[in-house]
Amino acid sequence: MSFERARRLLAASFAGAALCGGAIAQPAVWTVHGPRGTVVLFGSVHLLPGGLDWRPPALTDALARADELWFEIPIDQATDEAAARLAERQGRLAAGDSLWSHLSAVQRDLVARAATKVGLDPGGLAPEKPWMAELSLELAADARSGALASQGVEARIQSDAPPTTRRKALESARQQIGFLAGGDMVDQAASLAQTAEQIAGEEDPYARTVKAWMAGDLAGLIREDVEPLRATAPRLYDRLIVSRNRRWALTVRSLARRDGVSVVVVGAGHLLGPEGLPALLRAKGLDVEGP
Repeated sequence: MSFERARRLLAASFAGAALCGGAIAQPAVWTVHGPRGTVVLFGSVHLLPGGLDWRPPALTDALARADELWFEIPIDQATDEAAARLAERQGRLAAGDSLWSHLSAVQRDLVARAATKVGLDPGGLAPEKPWMAELSLELAADARSGALASQGVEARIQSDAPPTTRRKALESARQQIGFLAGGDMVDQAASLAQTAEQIAGEEDPYARTVKAWMAGDLAGLIREDVEPLRATAPRLYDRLIVSRNRRWALTVRSLARRDGVSVVVVGAGHLLGPEGLPALLRAKGLDVEGP
């Protein structure tokens, strides 16, 4: 899936060196130079282990100077509560329906094995639509790997940015839940099975993602968080990544055309490859400094 895991919306422990192999942590930063304004783009991992020193100096400097700070959705309790209500309402199947009836035998086996591995009762997923079951698996898997909501990029930046910086959002919680819930059921099932296969495997996909992000390894992030969805469910990939990136690029371009400094923080997967925000902005003629 790619809400980087409303995504990666938890309590073991990772040491920073274990995640980045002893290298200096330096996630990628892009700077968009417009006719009048400057926009700094930063890719988020929504949940992170504690104790990571992840903030690049370029981001720290930009946050100190920023007039506006943009997130995908508002970072506040009211939005969290609204998202939870919407997910519960739109993530449940109709009475008498079951997740398992929407999965093939192979998919059912993968989901059951992944659920057992992360400590969930497979039967508890039965009332959930595939996108919701996928989120349930991802959150449980990330929690076992040490992911903490309080340490995620958005939570830290929201807390640490100057209170005078205006907070803005690219979307609402209703829109984000709608993007997930409105996907074709077959595509949802394919994405769920792909995620379940990763989780049921020997390696920890969350640890690989964080390691690549910390090292600024864009090819690694594409391999872990972009290619699986694009290959498994291309229509869902277009719905969750490409279409949203195109809309967001229009907003970023407008920010670069007016005075001031803006910082835009979105899921890391939205900044990668030829359909990522930096590439789209370069194609529009903007000067984008960064990898």
